[in-house]
Amino acid sequence: MGKLKIGVIGCGTIAKFRHLPEYDANPEVELIAVCDLVSERAEAYGEQYGAQAFTDYQELLKVEELDAVSVCLPNYLHAPVTIDALNAGKHVLCEKPMATSREEAEQMIEAAVQNGKKLMIGHNQRFVAAHKKAKELISSGAIGRIYSFRTAFGHAGPEGWSVDGRNSWFFRKSEAFIGAMGDLGVHKTDLVRFLLGEEISEVGSFVETLAKEDTDIDDNAVCILKSESGIIGTLAASWSYHHADNSTIIYGEKGILRLEEDPEFSLIAQYTNGEVVKYELDKIQTNDSGGQHSSHVIDAFVSSVVNNEEPPVNGEEGMKSLNVVLAALESSETKAIVKTKETTALLQ
Repeated sequence: MGKLKIGVIGCGTIAKFRHLPEYDANPEVELIAVCDLVSERAEAYGEQYGAQAFTDYQELLKVEELDAVSVCLPNYLHAPVTIDALNAGKHVLCEKPMATSREEAEQMIEAAVQNGKKLMIGHNQRFVAAHKKAKELISSGAIGRIYSFRTAFGHAGPEGWSVDGRNSWFFRKSEAFIGAMGDLGVHKTDLVRFLLGEEISEVGSFVETLAKEDTDIDDNAVCILKSESGIIGTLAASWSYHHADNSTIIYGEKGILRLEEDPEFSLIAQYTNGEVVKYELDKIQTNDSGGQHSSHVIDAFVSSVVNNEEPPVNGEEGMKSLNVVLAALESSETKAIVKTKETTALLQ
């Protein structure tokens, strides 16, 4: 098998910092096609990476030698474009949140199965060194039974880094569907599920627009989550933190794990016997870092295709993380605790 032939659909910030350079750096990949509605943008990246430039993704999907695509588009386009790509016989890496409804997510999963293709969702928090190490410590029983957690993901908002600034699709509800809760909160729902090794069963939340003017999209969310075994915790997502926060704390029977809270040590384990272990691991990846740290998402996707293995964050995993977000939106609307398995179709 020769190099994997890849196309990137959507050439905004996430493609600029993550997908394009990380595919380019992967020795098993040849980046052969890029697509963006803004022709100048598509042509500029096409020239930079030696790829054919398109403004219509349907035309890109007609390229027969293309093996796989990344879908880096506004949230409302994730499902239709992913399904079209799968039906065209391409493997797909889709940005998060994978869809805007459970129904869409199920259709994406079904399309992957029907076409025998890989579907992976771009949840990078699982690949962060501190998070992987914390998962090991929790799984090994090092901090005993987990009682509680708190996790937050906030920054000053997409206008600071989105290619279109304040005019970005992130602020248009018809295109984004969810604001901070979809942009950042879904990352943390995925991380909590990954760390605890179990599903979130109940959600209570406030999802509000507080900081951004002239938009009906949420910019602050605070949720209370309860897991299947009864672990409770909070999740905050915000576009109004002027100093970014991407921290998580796990409270257990034998100790506390502090993840990405200390600027120097990305994981600190504080045990009840007085022992403190500080781990100096690879820093978390951010868009502000200009992409100098790999997200590992692209490499994991490529590896799953090349080795014909199930992607580490497949469609089912993406849907389970999306379901928590859908439940949070429903809870905020109905002012009631929502069971994730019973999330209604109200939000579709």
